Amino acid sequence: PPLNSLGSDSWKKSRQKAIRKARDTAAEILDTNARRSMKKGFAFRMDKKGYAEFCGRFPYDMTEDQEKAENAVLADMESERPMDRLVCGDVGFGKTEIALRAACLAALNGKQTAVLAPTTLLAEQHFETFSERFSETGATVEVLSRFKTAKQSKEILEKLESGAIDLIIGTHKLLSGKIKFKDLGLLIVDEEHRFGVTQKEKIKSMRADIDILTLTATPIPRTLNLAFSGLRDLSIIATPPAGRLSIKTLIRHDDDHIIREALLRELNRGGQVYFLHNDIKTIEAAAERLQNLVPQARIRFAHGRME
Repeated sequence: PPLNSLGSDSWKKSRQKAIRKARDTAAEILDTNARRSMKKGFAFRMDKKGYAEFCGRFPYDMTEDQEKAENAVLADMESERPMDRLVCGDVGFGKTEIALRAACLAALNGKQTAVLAPTTLLAEQHFETFSERFSETGATVEVLSRFKTAKQSKEILEKLESGAIDLIIGTHKLLSGKIKFKDLGLLIVDEEHRFGVTQKEKIKSMRADIDILTLTATPIPRTLNLAFSGLRDLSIIATPPAGRLSIKTLIRHDDDHIIREALLRELNRGGQVYFLHNDIKTIEAAAERLQNLVPQARIRFAHGRME
């Protein structure tokens, strides 16, 4: 942060600017929520048979917290008030299944669903998951990302506007002004904190009319504050799935002995290790260091500038 000298009024100006911004944000949140409370959203109707068939294709048992989150989401969607629910849970605790079931209810009511993912990789993963689960329902699933050619993207946009696509999954491209939906009923936002300010503004502008479901493992303080203060609804999935241990996070100084012990413990278990390094220039040296620590391990590295 910049240092202000005692004799100048720059600190006073910075404070006033921050207070103004806070007031603007508060006013904006209140305005969005006031518009939401006045508007009637679409009340989804439950098709018990179709929904039960879709849920029956889930290969695992739902945890208690998943069931609570599912019931809360369904109740929100069936009410006339537009949904704005945050589902918070660790990686692998079943947030995506809640999103799939919400999208199923939307599809059964003839409404389109948009799934917003922060990265191309995550968008592709969601596309595979949603395509597999909706394969027997007759619903059309598409993905819009930089892997698509300009011609393919144009065709997807046309189909989206005509209603030939029921579920669209994509990155921030979905927030472009060119995109027109025939009848969007549900927006699912995965990891909201990974989107920039301009993208969040666009999401906010959509918020007053449609049902919004946000999934996150690490909510940003503002989102969490909105949930705790009652301006957004909150569901927490804290129970791990059967056979899954809760994640342990340890913070330690960088130490060869600790790293070697951790690597060996995982390799002796027959598992794999994902070592995250934050600088492309020195990633090769980091891989060499690990190789010296654990000569028996097969080590490869990859980064965003590789083919």
